[in-house]
Amino acid sequence: MVVYWRPGCPYCMKLRLRLRFARLRYTEVNIWRDEEAAAFVRSVANGNETVPTVTVAGHPLINPSKRQLMQTVETYAPHLLA
Repeated sequence: MVVYWRPGCPYCMKLRLRLRFARLRYTEVNIWRDEEAAAFVRSVANGNETVPTVTVAGHPLINPSKRQLMQTVETYAPHLLA
């Protein structure tokens, strides 16, 4: 699972905190430091750099709720659950 984020984004901070409490394994990518990551986010978010964007086993989620994210993990990547 990859979490695409940017500094100063309150939605990113909230999701990242929730993920830490959920004990999910994931990688964080700052789209302001990685142009390829920013391009990927734009490609799945209608040309926008909407963050947080999360990919779970190749399935992109744009600004997902914790519930949406957990359902996607349970469906496509249950091995990520602690």
